[in-house]
Amino acid sequence: MHVFVTGGSGLTGPAVVAELLAAGHTVTALARSDAAAARLAALGATPHRGDLDDPDSLRRGAEGADGVLHMAFGGDFADPESLIRRDRTAIETLGKPLEHSGKPFVITSGTAVMPAGRLTTERDAPDEQGLAFFRLPGERACLDFADRRVRASVVRLAPTVHGPGDFGFIAMLVATARRTGVSAYVGDGRNRWPAVHRSDAAVLFRLALEKAPAGSVLHGVAESAVTLKSIAETIGRGLGLPTVSLTPEEAAAHFDNPFMARIYAADVPVSSALTRELLGWTPTGPTLLEDLEHGDYLTAPTA
Repeated sequence: MHVFVTGGSGLTGPAVVAELLAAGHTVTALARSDAAAARLAALGATPHRGDLDDPDSLRRGAEGADGVLHMAFGGDFADPESLIRRDRTAIETLGKPLEHSGKPFVITSGTAVMPAGRLTTERDAPDEQGLAFFRLPGERACLDFADRRVRASVVRLAPTVHGPGDFGFIAMLVATARRTGVSAYVGDGRNRWPAVHRSDAAVLFRLALEKAPAGSVLHGVAESAVTLKSIAETIGRGLGLPTVSLTPEEAAAHFDNPFMARIYAADVPVSSALTRELLGWTPTGPTLLEDLEHGDYLTAPTA
């Protein structure tokens, strides 16, 4: 299969591109800079110059492909409406050339669209007011193509896609602990996050492209419920720092941002049992706490 990929040069993207190539697929990947193009070429993909705000480049990429994988996402998070418009427009542009073809179209969302406070599954309705509400219009735009003979599916990734070189939420927790001298969690720390290793996420994207039925909603989750207290304690041990509990008000100052404090206090456990059964996906990578103990998260930063 010849796959057109957006977001292939990002954090998770290179692992996905490598997985697709190793499985015998060919990859053309969107590149908005010379550095991104060079990184993609080094992996064995064909760079395709353009960006999410260039509909002609997106259309050309999709027209020449047997399937499309859309992972790129970005913009001004202080303006959610602009994020929604940008993502939905890109998805509609990418999907249009695939209409009435039966070709696969896979997009990325996040499990943080799900309701908080209980273990949710792929069959549960998302929360329109949830942490990642701005992802839902894109999900709907993608799944609408299933009615137009496109094998459209959504992969919701855990908030923590861990692995070497991570600069996401867990890396930010580590950086905050170094800066403040304490490894912190909010309240009693019993709130739960799902997690997935980057290599396992890459396999799931490949399987979605190869065989996910039209209209599938998939959960990229290897661990359903890692407590934030256990994460903070592992970071504290690794850095030789005390672990402390913060009130929500203290957390807003500690994490420099009320929204980040809300994220680290969120209780959003998610199951992937239906995804595993549907696609035969079996995560094999290290757990999040194993990655914290033995990976590069706690190594001394270079100057």
